[in-house]
Formats: sequence, C-alpha cells, structure tokens
Amino acid sequence: MDSKDQKNSEWTRFYKSFQYAWNGIVLTFKSERNFQIHVVISVLMFFIGFLLRFSILEWIIVLFLIGGMLALELINTAIEHVVDMITSEKHPLAKAAKDAAAGAVLVYAVLSVIIGIVMIMNHLFAP
Repeated sequence: MDSKDQKNSEWTRFYKSFQYAWNGIVLTFKSERNFQIHVVISVLMFFIGFLLRFSILEWIIVLFLIGGMLALELINTAIEHVVDMITSEKHPLAKAAKDAAAGAVLVYAVLSVIIGIVMIMNHLFAP
C-alpha cells in the first residue's frame, strides 16, 4: 500500500469513527426514554438561555452540563447493554453495575438541575 492509499484509509477510518459515534447517539435517542427526556430538557434550557440572555460564562456552564449529562447517559446505556449481553440471569454484580451507572447519571442530573435553577433564579430575581 502506498502512502496515498494509507492516508485515504486513515481518513476513511477517522470518518467511520464519527459515523459509528453518531449511530450510537441516534440509536440511544430512539430507544432510551431517559435520553429523550434529557434532550428535551436541553432544548428547553437553550430557549430559556436565549430568553434570559445568558452570559458567555453561563453558556459555557450550560454546554458542559448538557454535554456531560448526555455523555453520561450514553455511557450508562452502553454499560446496561454490555451487562445484558453478558448475562440474562439475575446476578448481584450485574445489578450493582447497572445501578452504579444509573446512580452516576442521577448525581449529575440533580447537580445540573440545581445549577440550572440557580442560574434562572439569578436572572429572574436579580436586584
């Protein structure tokens, strides 16, 4: 394989990695209710941010919270799928893995909601 073919192959693999990632996001959106809820709340938060004229710092915070939430939900879904693939039996370690992943999502979701409420209240009730 010459250098040009190797570069084309590298770009093809690079492109396909994005395609696989996008497919994972779309499949998760189609199949996971919680992911759909997070996306809807994210869109709602964008509208609220524009209405309240969030500052650059507030937008950075919102984007990190949304990105982190969606990423954690994707990881949670991946863990659930892997556990389900490995065993269909009720196993305490399988349950512990799924519960821990769901717990991580819950912790980040609660934190995100609290931060979002503080940001909105700061705009609505600022002196």
